[in-house]
Amino acid sequence: MKKYRMLTCATALCLVTATGCADVPEGVDESEMSAAAEETTAPAAAPAQARPAETPASQSGQAPAARPRLVAPVRGVAQIGYTKPVVKAGKVGGKEFVITTMRIKNLATAPIAGLKVDDFWYDRGGNPLPSDSYRHPRPLQPGEVITVTLETPRDTRMNRNQWQFSHANGEIKPTLVPKL
Repeated sequence: MKKYRMLTCATALCLVTATGCADVPEGVDESEMSAAAEETTAPAAAPAQARPAETPASQSGQAPAARPRLVAPVRGVAQIGYTKPVVKAGKVGGKEFVITTMRIKNLATAPIAGLKVDDFWYDRGGNPLPSDSYRHPRPLQPGEVITVTLETPRDTRMNRNQWQFSHANGEIKPTLVPKL
């Protein structure tokens, strides 16, 4: 008998929920529904002081600002421009580091998500040494310029290095530019 009571309650709950949403068209936001409900329930002869103040956008006759839309990031090969990296020896926290600094600009027409710069160091024999990596925390917007700093622990065997660029959705085609 208890099973049927639970089933009856669940059915009644679904029916009430479906009936309450029946008049709402698709794509209507909850804030729009509550604003519409306030307008319909407010008395028509309400004094002007009781009504909420109008926003400056509605006073000037302009439409309110639209929500910013997400733009799809670059898929496949993305193009960036970068300045010649400046490599200097320095101390960070009392330890010796090789500090590499470069500026990067997004030359693509869409944002680059998950931009990553790797700094690989090698000794004279071509054996890899400890390296550093940088990952940009947000999508790099078209035309945006950032400064990337890579800090690699200093090793006496360091001979040459190489930079590798990549992003979350494919490869990067880097172009060396004189300045940004």
